[in-house]
Amino acid sequence: MTAPIPQSRLRGDRVTMAHGGGGKAMADLISEIFTDVFQPPGSEDQARLTAAALAEPGAQLALTTDSFVVSPPVFPGGDIGKIAVCGTVNDLAVGGAKPLWLSAAFIIEEGCEFALLRRIVASMQAEAEAAGVRIVTGDTKVVERGAADKVFVTTSGVGVIPPGRDMQASRIRPGDVALVNGVLGDHGATILAARGDMALSTDIRSDCQSLNGLIEAVLDAAPGTRAARDATRGGLASALNEMAAAAGVAIEIDETALPLRAEVRGVCEVLGLDPLYLANEGTLVLFVPEEEADAALSAMRAHPAGAGAALIGKAKDGPAGRVTMTTLFGGQRLVDRLVGEQLPRIC
Repeated sequence: MTAPIPQSRLRGDRVTMAHGGGGKAMADLISEIFTDVFQPPGSEDQARLTAAALAEPGAQLALTTDSFVVSPPVFPGGDIGKIAVCGTVNDLAVGGAKPLWLSAAFIIEEGCEFALLRRIVASMQAEAEAAGVRIVTGDTKVVERGAADKVFVTTSGVGVIPPGRDMQASRIRPGDVALVNGVLGDHGATILAARGDMALSTDIRSDCQSLNGLIEAVLDAAPGTRAARDATRGGLASALNEMAAAAGVAIEIDETALPLRAEVRGVCEVLGLDPLYLANEGTLVLFVPEEEADAALSAMRAHPAGAGAALIGKAKDGPAGRVTMTTLFGGQRLVDRLVGEQLPRIC
């Protein structure tokens, strides 16, 4: 005998202004769309958090927050819900923190379909479970039609940095090598194609994924790992420039070593974009001492999120903050900071 299908408390198929008014309609929206899925502990206006990791002498709390306005909200390889969880988990993990808890706030446009919200929330819960974190509190607001673009999501994350762990870009030293965990530019190219403005046809999917498990595997194999940065807005080029400036070193990368799909290269050539600046949502760059490079690469390649890991360059003595690339033809090219935005609303 099959279980009866629960009857929805929501009327219609879209959000109305009544769902933001603080009454029964809002309570039904919050419970049926959000709390029935996330199942936060308790029903207060705050989450009360405990973890054994907090009791370790020398442990540090890490806190991050980010807002997500990606357009379109659903794209090959993910959606705004998945990217909201991955982005916040990764911001904690690249600093050496073990992510534990997330909050999630939603700005919902009047007229947004309940089906879209259900998909987003299901993606968030699935990614949170995969990353080993809990969504423990949140908020919803409804705005008038035209005041937003379907739904915007803001997530904050709390994690714990274990005693003795110190991952900061300022720790990078000349001679350290730069590693990436996989191909570059997939997310930016995916979003561009998904918008349909350029009539592009491609099978590229976003690399959107949580990287905390990968980073823990690298740290087990290469405990001297200096620093990591997820190459999101502004791509690999921006991440490397930030790290070089923080460490006061020069960084040189090798174009022949960069893992790029032929499809991404093709999209960039057609549109005059530079793949070094395309956004990623599941790709990081990290620096390790040269003697630990092989161990770190092996650990990355053994992890599902690092199968395409590659050594792409090295930190060097030189003008502080300068990033250069040895090109396919053996010349040197300056890889400067991005001016403006190649592609807005990619996360």
